[in-house]
Amino acid sequence: MRLRALAPAKVNLCLLLGGARGDGRHELVTLFESLSLFDTLTLQTLSAGSADVVLCPGVEGENLAGRALAALRARGWGGPPVAVTIDKRIPVAGGMAGGSADAAATLRLAMAIAPGRAEEVDAIAAGLGSDVPAQLLPGVSIGTGAGDLVERVEPLAPHALVVVPSRLELPTASVYEEADRLGLARPGDSLQARAAELYAALSPGAVLPDSLVVNDLQPAAISLCPEVGSALEAVKRAGAEQALVSGSGPTVVGIWWGGDASLRASAAAASLAGRFPGAAAAGPVDAGAAMPELID
Repeated sequence: MRLRALAPAKVNLCLLLGGARGDGRHELVTLFESLSLFDTLTLQTLSAGSADVVLCPGVEGENLAGRALAALRARGWGGPPVAVTIDKRIPVAGGMAGGSADAAATLRLAMAIAPGRAEEVDAIAAGLGSDVPAQLLPGVSIGTGAGDLVERVEPLAPHALVVVPSRLELPTASVYEEADRLGLARPGDSLQARAAELYAALSPGAVLPDSLVVNDLQPAAISLCPEVGSALEAVKRAGAEQALVSGSGPTVVGIWWGGDASLRASAAAASLAGRFPGAAAAGPVDAGAAMPELID
């Protein structure tokens, strides 16, 4: 049996940074959105007695998809041995949760061939990292805690984005360390006040105000990778109504709102592609775009 699933990238349309927690992570309030920029995962069932294998051509070392499978086995998942192949399109270490998207897609694929308990899958996702729970069911959601406590929200007003990847990579841990050095974390009362503003702004079909399209990690990403600042300015000059770093960076995204947003974003991506290879327009996607499908 062979199954395929798309693993959509995510963007943090708002990322509010709180203080460090006892577990070493930070308190966050963030608005996730899944985008039409995908990795593609193919799962092939293997004969009994084979070992699970995860292949990701061009990416070295262990990945979260492999850890997701191992965690399923450790919790007694009884599916057949599988081989998972990942076709990467999401920038690696680019702040778009590509590894988390792959892990979440692997869990969806595994559940399609041998369903397990939803609470077990949720626990595995939370143990793999703060971005994985939001990727289990792609769409728009608010993440609190360390980003791993996920609440689904209604889609926003029509909009489109331009994704501008970087030739460089920024390890997430390094960006958080730089944020701590720069003192970027909000006090608890400030974090909660801004969280309340975000919740209040999220009526169905909302347009996010400029005051909430903010990423508190952005100054840290620019400090470590100054070309991020140049990309932000270029995206704004290309006509983006809003622009920010995605997650821990260095990928930059610009946002266009309105019924013709896709056309305007596509034109902007074309104008940026000469200076920023890989610049591409994208739009929001929901869970239906990422459900596993049988391919033979």
